[in-house]
Amino acid sequence: MTVADIITVVTTATGLFFFVAGTLGVLRFPDLFSRLHALTKADNLGLGFIATGVMVQLGTIADAAQILLIWLLVMVGGVVSSFLIADHALKSHPIMPRTKGETP
Repeated sequence: MTVADIITVVTTATGLFFFVAGTLGVLRFPDLFSRLHALTKADNLGLGFIATGVMVQLGTIADAAQILLIWLLVMVGGVVSSFLIADHALKSHPIMPRTKGETP
């Protein structure tokens, strides 16, 4: 087993951990905003670690740049979709408290 293989296994396992933790957060957290946070954190970090593990195994810089571009586009898509969901939730439920200590 080479060093590149070990790096790939470690980073992919770390990415898998973040995906599992994010999934548990989506299932267990009580409100929409906590769930969105868990989901976007898991997507960004999980896919980032998995993309890093894949990039180590690729032969050319151009292939690694394509994986990096895919990861960046997924991050932008996650930010935009999470913002739209949270914005819609705040507009459709104006009496919903925005922070934990705030009351309607």
